[in-house]
Amino acid sequence: MSRAFGVLVAVTMAVGCGSSGGGGGANPDGGSGASATGGAAGSNTGGAAGSGGAAGSGGAAGSGGAAGSGGAAGSSGGASGSGGAAGSGGGTSWYAGVNLSGAEFGESNLPGTYGTTYTYPTQQELDYFIGKGLSIFRVPFRWERLQQSKGAALDATELSRLDTVVSYATGKGASVILDPHNYARYYGDVIGGGVVSNADFADFWGKLAGHYKADAHVLFGLMNEPHDMPTEQWLAAANAAITAIRNAGATQLVLVPGNAWTGAHSWTQNWYGTPNSQVMNGVVDSANNFAFELHQYLDADYSGTNANCQSATIGSQKLADVTAWLSSNGKKGFLGEVAGGNNATCQAAIADMLGYMKQHQDVWIGFTWWAAGPWWGNYMFTLEPQNLGSSPVDAPQLAWLTPYL
Repeated sequence: MSRAFGVLVAVTMAVGCGSSGGGGGANPDGGSGASATGGAAGSNTGGAAGSGGAAGSGGAAGSGGAAGSGGAAGSSGGASGSGGAAGSGGGTSWYAGVNLSGAEFGESNLPGTYGTTYTYPTQQELDYFIGKGLSIFRVPFRWERLQQSKGAALDATELSRLDTVVSYATGKGASVILDPHNYARYYGDVIGGGVVSNADFADFWGKLAGHYKADAHVLFGLMNEPHDMPTEQWLAAANAAITAIRNAGATQLVLVPGNAWTGAHSWTQNWYGTPNSQVMNGVVDSANNFAFELHQYLDADYSGTNANCQSATIGSQKLADVTAWLSSNGKKGFLGEVAGGNNATCQAAIADMLGYMKQHQDVWIGFTWWAAGPWWGNYMFTLEPQNLGSSPVDAPQLAWLTPYL
């Protein structure tokens, strides 16, 4: 969901970023709207009533131990299940964490200026959240920063910034989900639409996966919240990227989103075109090690732009259809973005949703809250503690997650 912002103080005005379809999260650039790169702003055009949702979103991470070393620190202490064959239903466990946001900020200023228009999570944040029992971190970033032109080598400076986060987290026994936070766009052009080809997307993922293939605790989140494109077009792009990942020698878990901001509530709906439920079962992975990434916010239009939740049971209600679809197709789901404001209804709704997921661990493999990160300020969903550098004060919603870690 998150969209980058040009100036640091803009984050205090963040309001959800998505349009319909289920994404959500704040928009540090200000205003609401779909994809950072020119998607439909605000509410989705053409979404049926209640299908709205906004996208936006954040990042989470995989699971498990230290980077690919087998015996490095944390390799026995992280969340189990990294590298299990999620797509086929075997070998997975439970991942619980948070999106650590910041590197996707400033989407209107690409590639932007590090430290001014965007930033990366800090080691202090990782230490804090690992100490609280979180084991996976979704790390959103912009494709245009890591690969500044189509087919180019990955930018060494930007890759080193990402490496710093990944290596520190996995060295502590946690997992990281790499999340190109681009809404299936590159400099505003839709993947597979002519200007940006599936081969361009595959080139990016082949290079990134090749770089991280030795780290078993790095998971590959193909893309944040594709939207406003034919579902069939997105599937072709996703399959091209998965093929490139496997051809690079990487065997880790791949998280595959659907169309329409990958909203769980709209997985079987058709207001955005052919439903995800009819198309996304066509994912092809030679390693059969993938799960579907879903996002779900609980406000009136599922956009993540309002602190209020519809009811105490809205979470389980909106997961029911996609849970049945996953089960009937022998697939797994991961909730990459979920959040609620600090109020009693949302607290009950989050407990209801996560409890439902825990009851259906044959299907669900975990979640990452949206969001935390060093620039969120007083954002309504932030898990960032106050006074992190001295005497940290937990965000209220962190306690809601504790029973489900």
